[in-house]
Amino acid sequence: MPVIDHRNVLKGLRVQEAMRRQVIRLPWEAPLAQAIRYTIKYKVNAVLAVDDDQVGLGVVSKTDLMGAYYAHLLIDTPVAAVMAGPPLFCRPTDTLDAALDAMRRHRVHRLYVQGEGPHDIIGVLAYPDIVGLLYRYCTRCDRSLKGKARTAGPPLDRFLVREVMTPEVYALQENDTLQAIMEGLAAYRFGAVLITDRDGRPAGIVSKTDLITAYLHGLPTDTPARRVMTKPAIAVDGGAPLAEALTTMIFADLHRLFVYRDSPENLVGVLSLSDVARFRSGTCRACLVSRIRVGAA
Repeated sequence: MPVIDHRNVLKGLRVQEAMRRQVIRLPWEAPLAQAIRYTIKYKVNAVLAVDDDQVGLGVVSKTDLMGAYYAHLLIDTPVAAVMAGPPLFCRPTDTLDAALDAMRRHRVHRLYVQGEGPHDIIGVLAYPDIVGLLYRYCTRCDRSLKGKARTAGPPLDRFLVREVMTPEVYALQENDTLQAIMEGLAAYRFGAVLITDRDGRPAGIVSKTDLITAYLHGLPTDTPARRVMTKPAIAVDGGAPLAEALTTMIFADLHRLFVYRDSPENLVGVLSLSDVARFRSGTCRACLVSRIRVGAA
Protein backbone atom coordinates (compact mmCIF):
# COMPACT_ATOMS: atom_id res chain seq x y z
CA MET A 1 0.00 0.00 0.00
CA PRO A 2 1.18 3.58 -0.63
CA VAL A 3 2.65 5.78 2.09
CA ILE A 4 -0.19 8.02 3.29
CA ASP A 5 -0.28 11.08 5.52
CA HIS A 6 -2.20 10.05 8.66
CA ARG A 7 -4.06 13.34 8.61
CA ASN A 8 -5.57 12.67 5.19
CA VAL A 9 -6.61 9.11 4.52
CA LEU A 10 -7.45 9.79 0.87
CA LYS A 11 -4.31 11.74 0.06
CA GLY A 12 -2.38 9.95 -2.65
CA LEU A 13 -4.97 7.19 -3.09
CA ARG A 14 -6.00 6.34 -6.64
CA VAL A 15 -8.81 4.33 -8.16
CA GLN A 16 -6.40 1.49 -8.97
CA GLU A 17 -5.77 0.99 -5.24
CA ALA A 18 -9.43 0.23 -4.51
CA MET A 19 -10.99 -1.10 -7.70
CA ARG A 20 -11.98 -4.71 -8.26
CA ARG A 21 -10.40 -6.21 -11.34
CA GLN A 22 -13.13 -8.78 -11.85
CA VAL A 23 -15.89 -7.22 -13.96
CA ILE A 24 -19.06 -9.32 -14.09
CA ARG A 25 -20.46 -9.15 -17.63
CA LEU A 26 -23.28 -10.76 -19.53
CA PRO A 27 -24.65 -10.37 -23.07
CA TRP A 28 -27.19 -7.58 -23.51
CA GLU A 29 -29.71 -10.13 -24.83
CA ALA A 30 -29.32 -12.43 -21.79
CA PRO A 31 -32.48 -13.03 -19.71
CA LEU A 32 -33.17 -11.25 -16.45
CA ALA A 33 -32.89 -14.61 -14.69
CA GLN A 34 -29.21 -14.80 -15.64
CA ALA A 35 -28.56 -11.30 -14.32
CA ILE A 36 -30.16 -12.25 -11.00
CA ARG A 37 -28.07 -15.41 -10.76
CA TYR A 38 -24.89 -13.46 -11.47
CA THR A 39 -25.56 -10.82 -8.81
CA ILE A 40 -26.19 -13.55 -6.25
CA LYS A 41 -23.31 -15.83 -7.31
CA TYR A 42 -20.69 -13.10 -7.43
CA LYS A 43 -22.15 -11.03 -4.56
CA VAL A 44 -22.32 -7.83 -6.61
CA ASN A 45 -25.00 -5.18 -6.87
CA ALA A 46 -24.84 -4.83 -10.65
CA VAL A 47 -23.59 -6.52 -13.81
CA LEU A 48 -22.33 -4.99 -17.04
CA ALA A 49 -24.32 -5.70 -20.21
CA VAL A 50 -22.05 -6.03 -23.27
CA ASP A 51 -22.39 -6.64 -26.99
CA ASP A 52 -20.64 -9.31 -29.04
CA ASP A 53 -17.42 -7.26 -29.04
CA GLN A 54 -17.50 -6.91 -25.22
CA VAL A 55 -18.32 -3.21 -25.48
CA GLY A 56 -20.23 -2.05 -22.42
CA LEU A 57 -23.74 -0.99 -23.37
CA GLY A 58 -25.37 -0.58 -19.99
CA VAL A 59 -25.59 -1.59 -16.35
CA VAL A 60 -28.18 -3.87 -14.79
CA SER A 61 -28.42 -3.27 -11.06
CA LYS A 62 -30.49 -4.91 -8.35
CA THR A 63 -32.64 -1.78 -8.44
CA ASP A 64 -33.33 -2.38 -12.15
CA LEU A 65 -34.15 -6.03 -11.47
CA MET A 66 -36.46 -5.03 -8.63
CA GLY A 67 -38.20 -2.64 -11.02
CA ALA A 68 -38.69 -5.46 -13.52
CA TYR A 69 -40.23 -7.60 -10.76
CA TYR A 70 -42.54 -4.75 -9.78
CA ALA A 71 -43.58 -4.28 -13.43
CA HIS A 72 -44.34 -8.03 -13.73
CA LEU A 73 -41.89 -8.52 -16.60
CA LEU A 74 -41.29 -12.13 -17.57
CA ILE A 75 -38.12 -13.55 -16.06
CA ASP A 76 -36.80 -14.37 -19.55
CA THR A 77 -37.05 -10.75 -20.70
CA PRO A 78 -33.69 -9.56 -22.14
CA VAL A 79 -31.64 -7.40 -19.79
CA ALA A 80 -31.53 -4.73 -22.52
CA ALA A 81 -35.13 -3.92 -21.58
CA VAL A 82 -34.19 -2.70 -18.11
CA MET A 83 -30.50 -1.79 -18.22
CA ALA A 84 -29.37 1.76 -17.52
CA GLY A 85 -26.78 3.09 -19.86
CA PRO A 86 -24.30 3.82 -21.00
CA PRO A 87 -21.98 2.87 -18.10
CA LEU A 88 -19.97 5.66 -16.49
CA PHE A 89 -16.18 5.44 -16.44
CA CYS A 90 -13.15 6.62 -14.56
CA ARG A 91 -9.43 6.05 -15.05
CA PRO A 92 -7.22 3.92 -12.78
CA THR A 93 -5.06 6.96 -12.04
CA ASP A 94 -8.01 9.18 -11.02
CA THR A 95 -8.12 10.09 -7.35
CA LEU A 96 -10.69 8.44 -5.12
CA ASP A 97 -11.93 11.91 -4.26
CA ALA A 98 -12.69 12.60 -7.92
CA ALA A 99 -14.37 9.21 -8.33
CA LEU A 100 -16.54 9.77 -5.25
CA ASP A 101 -17.54 13.19 -6.55
CA ALA A 102 -18.52 11.66 -9.90
CA MET A 103 -20.58 8.95 -8.20
CA ARG A 104 -22.35 11.55 -6.09
CA ARG A 105 -22.94 13.90 -9.02
CA HIS A 106 -24.42 11.21 -11.26
CA ARG A 107 -26.21 9.48 -8.37
CA VAL A 108 -24.67 6.10 -9.16
CA HIS A 109 -23.10 3.50 -6.89
CA ARG A 110 -20.29 2.37 -9.20
CA LEU A 111 -17.92 3.46 -11.93
CA TYR A 112 -16.23 1.21 -14.44
CA VAL A 113 -12.51 1.64 -14.94
CA GLN A 114 -11.34 2.30 -18.48
CA GLY A 115 -8.02 0.95 -19.70
CA GLU A 116 -5.86 2.08 -22.59
CA GLY A 117 -8.42 1.49 -25.32
CA PRO A 118 -11.82 3.24 -25.51
CA HIS A 119 -13.64 -0.06 -24.93
CA ASP A 120 -11.09 -1.65 -22.60
CA ILE A 121 -12.78 -2.16 -19.20
CA ILE A 122 -10.25 -3.29 -16.62
CA GLY A 123 -12.13 -2.93 -13.33
CA VAL A 124 -15.05 -1.55 -11.36
CA LEU A 125 -15.15 0.79 -8.39
CA ALA A 126 -18.09 0.71 -5.96
CA TYR A 127 -18.70 1.92 -2.42
CA PRO A 128 -17.79 -1.44 -0.80
CA ASP A 129 -14.42 -1.34 -2.58
CA ILE A 130 -13.64 2.10 -1.17
CA VAL A 131 -14.67 1.05 2.33
CA GLY A 132 -12.54 -2.08 2.04
CA LEU A 133 -9.51 0.06 1.18
CA LEU A 134 -10.16 2.43 4.09
CA TYR A 135 -10.46 -0.55 6.40
CA ARG A 136 -7.17 -2.02 5.19
CA TYR A 137 -5.49 1.34 5.63
CA CYS A 138 -6.79 1.69 9.18
CA THR A 139 -5.58 -1.79 10.15
CA ARG A 140 -2.07 -0.87 8.97
CA CYS A 141 -2.06 2.55 10.58
CA ASP A 142 0.20 2.96 13.63
CA ARG A 143 -2.93 4.15 15.43
CA SER A 144 -4.65 0.90 14.54
CA LEU A 145 -8.40 0.43 14.88
CA LYS A 146 -7.74 -2.95 16.54
CA GLY A 147 -7.82 -1.59 20.03
CA LYS A 148 -4.75 0.02 21.59
CA ALA A 149 -2.65 2.39 19.50
CA ARG A 150 0.80 1.10 18.68
CA THR A 151 2.37 4.49 19.25
CA ALA A 152 2.56 6.63 22.33
CA GLY A 153 0.26 9.62 22.61
CA PRO A 154 -3.18 10.66 23.82
CA PRO A 155 -6.06 8.19 23.57
CA LEU A 156 -7.64 7.98 20.14
CA ASP A 157 -10.77 10.00 19.50
CA ARG A 158 -12.61 7.44 17.44
CA PHE A 159 -15.60 8.15 15.23
CA LEU A 160 -18.83 6.63 16.50
CA VAL A 161 -21.48 4.84 14.48
CA ARG A 162 -24.06 7.58 15.13
CA GLU A 163 -21.76 10.16 13.51
CA VAL A 164 -21.83 8.35 10.18
CA MET A 165 -25.23 6.60 10.08
CA THR A 166 -28.32 7.73 8.18
CA PRO A 167 -30.65 8.84 11.03
CA GLU A 168 -33.77 7.28 9.60
CA VAL A 169 -35.34 3.82 9.63
CA TYR A 170 -37.96 2.77 7.09
CA ALA A 171 -40.09 -0.08 8.39
CA LEU A 172 -43.02 -2.20 7.25
CA GLN A 173 -44.83 -5.11 8.89
CA GLU A 174 -44.61 -8.86 8.35
CA ASN A 175 -47.91 -8.99 6.49
CA ASP A 176 -47.11 -6.15 4.10
CA THR A 177 -46.64 -7.31 0.53
CA LEU A 178 -43.46 -7.40 -1.51
CA GLN A 179 -45.10 -4.88 -3.83
CA ALA A 180 -45.48 -2.42 -0.94
CA ILE A 181 -41.83 -3.00 0.01
CA MET A 182 -40.64 -2.30 -3.52
CA GLU A 183 -42.69 0.90 -3.65
CA GLY A 184 -41.12 2.07 -0.40
CA LEU A 185 -37.56 1.22 -1.41
CA ALA A 186 -37.98 3.03 -4.71
CA ALA A 187 -39.51 6.11 -3.08
CA TYR A 188 -36.87 6.46 -0.37
CA ARG A 189 -33.91 5.11 -2.39
CA PHE A 190 -33.06 2.60 0.36
CA GLY A 191 -31.41 -0.76 -0.15
CA ALA A 192 -33.47 -2.63 2.44
CA VAL A 193 -36.46 -2.25 4.71
CA LEU A 194 -36.88 -3.25 8.34
CA ILE A 195 -39.71 -5.69 8.98
CA THR A 196 -41.52 -5.53 12.32
CA ASP A 197 -43.87 -7.96 14.03
CA ARG A 198 -47.42 -7.15 15.13
CA ASP A 199 -46.06 -5.54 18.31
CA GLY A 200 -43.71 -3.26 16.37
CA ARG A 201 -40.55 -5.12 17.35
CA PRO A 202 -37.79 -5.77 14.77
CA ALA A 203 -38.39 -9.15 13.15
CA GLY A 204 -36.15 -9.17 10.10
CA ILE A 205 -35.11 -7.37 6.96
CA VAL A 206 -36.08 -7.50 3.29
CA SER A 207 -33.30 -6.37 0.95
CA LYS A 208 -33.18 -6.02 -2.80
CA THR A 209 -31.36 -9.35 -2.86
CA ASP A 210 -34.31 -10.98 -1.08
CA LEU A 211 -36.68 -9.38 -3.58
CA ILE A 212 -34.88 -10.45 -6.74
CA THR A 213 -34.47 -13.95 -5.31
CA ALA A 214 -38.26 -14.05 -4.86
CA TYR A 215 -38.57 -12.85 -8.48
CA LEU A 216 -36.29 -15.65 -9.67
CA HIS A 217 -38.35 -18.22 -7.75
CA GLY A 218 -41.61 -16.96 -9.24
CA LEU A 219 -43.22 -15.62 -6.07
CA PRO A 220 -46.08 -13.20 -6.77
CA THR A 221 -45.63 -9.60 -5.69
CA ASP A 222 -48.51 -9.91 -3.21
CA THR A 223 -46.45 -12.37 -1.15
CA PRO A 224 -46.17 -11.19 2.49
CA ALA A 225 -42.78 -9.99 3.72
CA ARG A 226 -42.49 -12.73 6.33
CA ARG A 227 -42.09 -15.29 3.52
CA VAL A 228 -38.83 -13.84 2.22
CA MET A 229 -37.33 -11.74 5.01
CA THR A 230 -33.89 -12.44 6.41
CA LYS A 231 -33.77 -12.93 10.18
CA PRO A 232 -32.68 -11.34 12.41
CA ALA A 233 -32.21 -7.65 11.68
CA ILE A 234 -28.60 -7.18 12.85
CA ALA A 235 -28.12 -3.99 14.85
CA VAL A 236 -25.26 -2.12 16.50
CA ASP A 237 -25.19 0.44 19.30
CA GLY A 238 -24.98 3.99 17.94
CA GLY A 239 -22.36 4.74 20.58
CA ALA A 240 -20.07 1.95 19.38
CA PRO A 241 -16.82 2.81 17.56
CA LEU A 242 -17.19 2.90 13.79
CA ALA A 243 -14.25 0.49 13.58
CA GLU A 244 -16.22 -2.25 15.36
CA ALA A 245 -19.20 -1.85 13.02
CA LEU A 246 -16.94 -1.97 9.97
CA THR A 247 -15.32 -5.16 11.20
CA THR A 248 -18.75 -6.77 11.56
CA MET A 249 -19.90 -5.64 8.11
CA ILE A 250 -16.76 -6.68 6.27
CA PHE A 251 -16.31 -10.10 7.84
CA ALA A 252 -20.03 -10.95 7.82
CA ASP A 253 -20.35 -9.63 4.22
CA LEU A 254 -23.12 -7.18 5.19
CA HIS A 255 -23.94 -4.01 3.30
CA ARG A 256 -25.79 -2.40 6.19
CA LEU A 257 -26.43 -2.55 9.92
CA PHE A 258 -29.33 -1.05 11.82
CA VAL A 259 -28.40 1.26 14.65
CA TYR A 260 -30.06 1.35 18.05
CA ARG A 261 -30.07 3.65 21.03
CA ASP A 262 -30.37 2.22 24.57
CA SER A 263 -32.06 -1.01 23.40
CA PRO A 264 -31.82 -3.21 20.28
CA GLU A 265 -35.56 -2.74 19.88
CA ASN A 266 -35.17 1.05 19.65
CA LEU A 267 -33.75 1.44 16.15
CA VAL A 268 -32.82 5.00 15.23
CA GLY A 269 -30.78 4.71 12.05
CA VAL A 270 -28.97 2.66 9.43
CA LEU A 271 -25.24 2.38 8.76
CA SER A 272 -24.46 1.36 5.18
CA LEU A 273 -21.22 0.91 3.28
CA SER A 274 -22.21 3.86 1.10
CA ASP A 275 -22.52 6.02 4.24
CA VAL A 276 -19.01 5.06 5.28
CA ALA A 277 -17.56 5.67 1.80
CA ARG A 278 -19.15 9.11 1.53
CA PHE A 279 -17.75 9.97 4.96
CA ARG A 280 -14.29 10.03 3.36
CA SER A 281 -12.40 9.29 6.53
CA GLY A 282 -10.73 6.59 8.49
CA THR A 283 -12.13 5.38 11.78
CA CYS A 284 -10.58 7.97 14.08
CA ARG A 285 -9.85 11.68 13.99
CA ALA A 286 -6.28 11.05 12.96
CA CYS A 287 -7.85 11.31 9.50
CA LEU A 288 -9.97 14.38 10.24
CA VAL A 289 -8.49 16.50 7.45
CA SER A 290 -9.91 14.15 4.82
CA ARG A 291 -13.42 14.03 6.25
CA ILE A 292 -16.20 15.91 4.50
CA ARG A 293 -19.54 16.48 6.17
CA VAL A 294 -21.86 13.57 5.44
CA GLY A 295 -24.65 15.96 4.56
CA ALA A 296 -22.48 17.51 1.86
CA ALA A 297 -21.51 14.23 0.27
